Amino acid sequence: MNNKMQDYDLQQRLVNFSAEVIKNVNALHKNYAAEHLIKQLIRSASSSALNYGEAQSAESRKDFIHKMKVCLKELRESQVNLEILNQANLIQFPHKFEFIIKENKELVAIFTTSIKTSSQKRI
Repeated sequence: MNNKMQDYDLQQRLVNFSAEVIKNVNALHKNYAAEHLIKQLIRSASSSALNYGEAQSAESRKDFIHKMKVCLKELRESQVNLEILNQANLIQFPHKFEFIIKENKELVAIFTTSIKTSSQKRI
């Protein structure tokens, strides 16, 4: 598989992840804490996809790695947010979040590996 196809697949996964978060926030209990976390989850999930788009136009390897680290930071923020929602029993329909939680973990692993690989490559 060529790099363009892999880039597209990862971008599409990030877009799908963000869209799934947006589509399924109605499966959460509604209260002050949940509303706060929901807004932050939508921001961090969508930010990972948006920042990945920026990474594809990086001006240098250093810029690319920096932007990928921003994506990873946003994905980790989403992951912690989902853990808080889960532990606080704010997920009303857990089955709707199974894909989101699994995909978030996989994306964190992909970005961690990609950053490590990109950082180790010689110029």
